[in-house]
Amino acid sequence: METMKYTFNVEKDDFVRAGEASSNIKKILRQLGIDPGLIRRLSIASYEAEINIVIHSHGGQMELELAPDFVRIVASDKGPGIENIELAMQEGYSTATEKIREMGFGAGMGLPNMKKCTDEFKVESVYGKGTTITMEISLKAGD
Repeated sequence: METMKYTFNVEKDDFVRAGEASSNIKKILRQLGIDPGLIRRLSIASYEAEINIVIHSHGGQMELELAPDFVRIVASDKGPGIENIELAMQEGYSTATEKIREMGFGAGMGLPNMKKCTDEFKVESVYGKGTTITMEISLKAGD
């Protein structure tokens, strides 16, 4: 398989379409015959990243990259960035508003769940500018 890339736009506060990019990623992985266990992990990670863009940013995009030996998802957004990444990685820590929590989001498990579901996980953020999350799962046997 040659390397393929797909890009999905994610809008701020668009709870009607929230999860659409993750669903499309899941469909693509299924069509390519990726292991169902890996699809499940990637689906959880991509959904968490997508919801974070909807809730916390001014919009962004998700990119799916499929290579012969890995699947990479890069979620990038425009502002406001993460002030303290170490704190944001703690389970239960959230900056979500009360309104967002009432909708059932903002439990503070997004980043920890992304990390748990992927083989490689990296958060890069510039406070006031934006955040990029890179998540990767190996497709090589034995990894």
